[in-house]
Amino acid sequence: MIIIFWLSLFIVFYTFMGYGVFLYFLVKIKRYFKGKPAIITPINDLLPNCTLVVAAYNEELFIEEKIINSLQIKYPPGKLKLLFVADGSTDRTAGIISGYPQIQLLHQEGRSGKIAAVHRAMEYVDTEIVVFTDANTFLNPEAITRICRHYTDKTVGAVAGEKRVQINENADASAAGEGFYWKYESTLKKWDSELYSVVGAAGELFSVRRSLYQDVPADTVLDDFMISMLIATKGYRIVYEPEAYAIETASENVSEELKRKIRIAAGGMQSILRLKSLFNPFKYPVLSFQYISHRVLRWTVTPFLLILVFILNVALAFEPGQAFYMAIFFSQILFYLLAVLGFIMEKRHIRIKVLFIPYYFCVMNYAVLMGIIRYFTTKQSAVWEKAQRKA
Repeated sequence: MIIIFWLSLFIVFYTFMGYGVFLYFLVKIKRYFKGKPAIITPINDLLPNCTLVVAAYNEELFIEEKIINSLQIKYPPGKLKLLFVADGSTDRTAGIISGYPQIQLLHQEGRSGKIAAVHRAMEYVDTEIVVFTDANTFLNPEAITRICRHYTDKTVGAVAGEKRVQINENADASAAGEGFYWKYESTLKKWDSELYSVVGAAGELFSVRRSLYQDVPADTVLDDFMISMLIATKGYRIVYEPEAYAIETASENVSEELKRKIRIAAGGMQSILRLKSLFNPFKYPVLSFQYISHRVLRWTVTPFLLILVFILNVALAFEPGQAFYMAIFFSQILFYLLAVLGFIMEKRHIRIKVLFIPYYFCVMNYAVLMGIIRYFTTKQSAVWEKAQRKA
């Protein structure tokens, strides 16, 4: 029982903190022998032709701002195309886009999901590089330049931008928790990229070489993750570029964030089962280590181990002379009480920031459990109701 307890506790710690610490030291060691990565200065004549693809479904509230934001992107004249696909939209989204002749619009009746729209859009992409971004996120003007400069390196098959969550001083748990999570994720991605490769890209902003793009199955939930990781399985690196960022508002509330996280967790399980080759450390020595440490543990065993650690801790703490395990037990109780208190305060619209982290941590792990159950008990559709975001 003691061995299982400590092994489980170690895996939990490693998943959420230990990997980051270990990764940091690995990067430091690499820098000692090879130095810090050189900063690539973009040269206009060397920047590749690029297409920005935006998939938009019923985004009339955001689409005008997205168009203006896209037109403000700085890139050499004649080298950037804008392609918006609004398949299935029943509001004014397509009509608004059609008012801008600088943008190529694809629109047809019937909703088949984002990935089907992306597949259709890719039939019209004839540039060397394609950049994907969401309709409700906004890019910095230099984003495309910062991304495309990396493609002078032939080992790079994809480039992931940074996701930033817009929060304010009065942020609720969904905004503050999501913002903190993505700051930590961004740090891990920087180190992952420097060690070898980012483990997947987020759909808010990422790019791929057109020649390496591969259609994923129509029922794929995390299409952005699968598209990028399929390129990694071909031996190419996914680079992280924090100077190219997409800003979006947080989920409207924790319920909306939970809905989004459950879908991601179900998609994560689907992706793990479809990317079984990445478990082979002989074929992917570094990538396999990064993939298991950064993604697989989070999306599979760790939430269950949290429950197991608590149960075993109860059994160990109440044995005679086990004051140390009793202390760990009360520490767990305190942490979960803070999470419950955060839940209560959130319901009453009382903002106590110190409670956001334990509350959001528990929400995340609950979402993984529910996502796994959903994946194995019901069919997770690639067509889904998007989470509502703050204005």
